[in-house]
Amino acid sequence: MPPEPPRRADSLRIRARLLAEARLVLAETGVPLQLNDLARRAGVGVGTVYRHFATSQALVEALAVVRLEDMLAVARRAAAEADPWAGIVLVLREQVRLEVEYAEVREVLAATYDTHPATSTAKAELEEITTGLLSRAQAAGLVRADLGAGDLRRLMCGVGYAANIGDGDHAALAELYLRVLCAGIKTG
Repeated sequence: MPPEPPRRADSLRIRARLLAEARLVLAETGVPLQLNDLARRAGVGVGTVYRHFATSQALVEALAVVRLEDMLAVARRAAAEADPWAGIVLVLREQVRLEVEYAEVREVLAATYDTHPATSTAKAELEEITTGLLSRAQAAGLVRADLGAGDLRRLMCGVGYAANIGDGDHAALAELYLRVLCAGIKTG
């Protein structure tokens, strides 16, 4: 994703404070983030928030940018796997882990629109890699033929959501649900 344009030191500090506070609010209340409430919590004027983030979605995408880069790094590694099933499991496990740990990832991956072109680019690359892995696995007879990459993405969002609303250890629930899902998509 492209780097942010250079900013003054005080602007960078305010942006960092807004992102840190937004992460807390997102974990507490979910979306949409109320930018007026965020301004109050961060001790800045609402205009300052809007100068940094035009919309709640833009703020959520800014929170998710590092995690999307992490996910893409894992997906690229998975694409290089000789065993397409191992590659698919690697991508699925990473997506579920990030969705369980970071609400912003869950929200960005489930969103039907993006405010920043870099977000769209990252999601498109992830979809392209997943499609390639899925095609290889289907050609090898390892995965159901009636499953598409979009189906897989939506299923992962469902696993992440289910794990987060479950009682108990969310990471353990995510692992259980992922194993069940993998057993359901695998042939033979």
